Amino acid sequence: MLYSMTGYGRAEQTVGDKTFLVEVRSLNGKQFDLRLQIPALLKPFEFEVRNILNEGLERGSVECNVSIKQNGASKPVTINTDLLKAYYQSVTEVADELKADVSQLLPALLRLPEVVVNSTEMLSDDDWKKFAAVLKEAIKELNGHRVEEGKSIETDLLQRLTNIELHQVSIAALAPQRREKIKEGLVKVLEENIGKENYDPNRLEQELIYYIEKIDISEEQVRLKNHCDYFRTILAEKEKSKGKKLSFILQEFGREINTTGSKANHSEMQKLVVLMKDELEKAKEQVLNVL
Repeated sequence: MLYSMTGYGRAEQTVGDKTFLVEVRSLNGKQFDLRLQIPALLKPFEFEVRNILNEGLERGSVECNVSIKQNGASKPVTINTDLLKAYYQSVTEVADELKADVSQLLPALLRLPEVVVNSTEMLSDDDWKKFAAVLKEAIKELNGHRVEEGKSIETDLLQRLTNIELHQVSIAALAPQRREKIKEGLVKVLEENIGKENYDPNRLEQELIYYIEKIDISEEQVRLKNHCDYFRTILAEKEKSKGKKLSFILQEFGREINTTGSKANHSEMQKLVVLMKDELEKAKEQVLNVL
């Protein structure tokens, strides 16, 4: 089973006088890269939030937005005067330049984040545990999306693999033709340059065998077949994160295909090598999205 790195998860739950809302988005990335937005109430638990996201998602470019709505009776509040003054100074300077009306400025500033805060509000350990459950539920939903997209990626990768193997079979069928073609070419060169009766056929056969051995592609074909089998084995493993491993295997695919192309010396085989490279590049693009 494959997991894509792309997904979306959302979870919301009301606990007592608070409503927790978590939204998590994930895109492909080489490592775990997190952009986290949480309210001040959760700042003491930021490290734990990051750990939960890292353990649950493992890899990818992740964006997590958390909001907490306060329900029920009002609580004592304080005004962050330093922040309010900073906002006021910045906004009035711009307003003076634009000659804008500032009569309703103060109410607007009081609605900005962190200006008015609950003076005694703290998240209890029990509330934290309940929030952590909501966070994990959002992660679970995101991973569900990852699995669904992973299925389509796996189907496409298997098709690419099958296409490469079919081209490999066609190349193997063309390989015997090369011997006769190479022999005909050598004989033609010899006859044109030294005459039909002036070369040793036995020596020609020896040189031909030596030349054929140098351009033999049987080892490359065997290794490529082994890589295909190993690729399928990795796909079938239960391990969740396998994108990097699959990427490394595809690099080995490329080495064998390139070597086959350099040894081909046959126009039809070269065309098949190009088709194999095309399938390989498409597979590499898909693997970039695999967890």
